[in-house]
Amino acid sequence: MAKILMIVAQNGFRDEELFVPREVLEKEGHNVRVASLTRAKATGVKGATIQPDMAAYEANPEFFDAIVVVGGPGSPALAENEDVLRLLRDAAEKGRVIGAICIGPIAPAKAGVLAGKKATVFPDRKAISVLRENGAIYKAEPVVVDGNVVTADGPASAGLFGVELAKLLKR
Repeated sequence: MAKILMIVAQNGFRDEELFVPREVLEKEGHNVRVASLTRAKATGVKGATIQPDMAAYEANPEFFDAIVVVGGPGSPALAENEDVLRLLRDAAEKGRVIGAICIGPIAPAKAGVLAGKKATVFPDRKAISVLRENGAIYKAEPVVVDGNVVTADGPASAGLFGVELAKLLKR
């Protein structure tokens, strides 16, 4: 089955945006790993802590079939990290599935991955502007799939986001 890398903020990832899609993907038989900016424990906004399997700079897009950016108030830091942006660009160039939820889509937007693609993001004016400024076609929908890219608007959409990622990985 597919190998998926979910990237979380070191501090302030949205717990259910990691755990709900991960559960959907693992139930489908996929292998999910987690990365953050470092290997230090990452903390969610609701108190969950996880030990990342790797730091973003260690991740090799050749190894993964999908790269997924988890949202939450800490996720804008991912969009400012060159290792995360490089990973997203390299994975997209290799035709890998790219996913992002909540505020997470600003990272693939800044990496240039959403240019010309329909995408959604948490309905925050600044986040929507970042998508548009980087060439994305913003859609005010819970989950948007365009080619190999899946975006979702927030925690309430986490289950459907996981389902759509799983569908793309079956192709």
